[in-house]
Amino acid sequence: MNEEFNKSIPSGQSVKEEEESAIDFGKIFKDLLKHKRLYYKVLPITFVVAAILALSIPNYYNCTVMLSPEMSSSTSSKSGLLSLASSFGVNLGTASGGMGTEALFPTLYPDLVNSTDFKTSLFPVPVTIEGDKEDGEADRTMSYYDYLENEQKAPWWSYILTAPFKLISLFSDKEPEVKKLDPFRLTKKQAEVVKALNKKVVCDVDKKTMVITISVTDQNPVICATMADTVKTRLQKFITDYRTSKARVDLEYNKKIYKETKARYEKARQKYAEFMDANQDIILQTVRQKQTDLENEMQLQYNAYQQVAAQMLAAEAKVQQETPAFTTLQSATVPVKKEGPKRAQMCLIFLFLAFLGTTAFILYKEDDLKPLLGLS
Repeated sequence: MNEEFNKSIPSGQSVKEEEESAIDFGKIFKDLLKHKRLYYKVLPITFVVAAILALSIPNYYNCTVMLSPEMSSSTSSKSGLLSLASSFGVNLGTASGGMGTEALFPTLYPDLVNSTDFKTSLFPVPVTIEGDKEDGEADRTMSYYDYLENEQKAPWWSYILTAPFKLISLFSDKEPEVKKLDPFRLTKKQAEVVKALNKKVVCDVDKKTMVITISVTDQNPVICATMADTVKTRLQKFITDYRTSKARVDLEYNKKIYKETKARYEKARQKYAEFMDANQDIILQTVRQKQTDLENEMQLQYNAYQQVAAQMLAAEAKVQQETPAFTTLQSATVPVKKEGPKRAQMCLIFLFLAFLGTTAFILYKEDDLKPLLGLS
């Protein structure tokens, strides 16, 4: 029994180890107070640096446009099935498979907006930079490409980082001037502008409601709203052209056939009228037979002309039927408040990180990290 009692009593060495491994919060607090002057030095310097960095980032604005496209009953029912299946983690593919013949489903609209062809189509869009009326500055109008290339503000450190590359470019071969935009073969500057547009123009589609959200970010609030409305209009036009492409091809073909049948009918009618004028008083059987043949030919051409005219009217109605309607849930408006940068938040994050770093340095210097980390 004495042996069991002796085993239950920890040895002096084990008691000492437990005391060393225990966290002494009082000592930690005293160590931090002992180095409080370090906080007085680090935190103000961090605040000044954070303020300089935050003030160097130019303001930017955001404009959001929301659209709801018209969908056929089959497509809408398929999209509802897709939404239900996706909520359970099941992927049934696109709504175009198995239902309907539409290949450009709304979930593919973001890929369309992100395509190089769509982004380069925004290059020639005219934008206007409003001048300061008090200083007598006039408004300046330029293409969106020139605006992105020459009028964008950047923080001071970006010039330092890009200075070596600009110096190297002075000694390298200059790119030949391109008079016409070719999306298949972009220049280096054009590729950089497209890359910048990928961050500025963003399109998203809600898979459940199929609502299209177009978001444009820019340093100028007016240009931000202008480009958001432009992207919306161009996306609508592209979707409309796609949805009505087959119907418009059929309409053009019917117009061509309509002109041909109308010309043949007018030719047959003119030929019949001329024959009747030249043979009014002649009652020969051969003349009557010729008259009957010309009349039948004119009637056949007239029937064909009527049938093609009806087909052309049906093709025009088909184009109107296939033209999708869009409901604008949120139109483009010039943003009043800036989207960022959030300078106060940036300063607080810098101060918090500096406080943590200083605290960790003090604890390491005073050998207080071992108990906190569970090290012997």
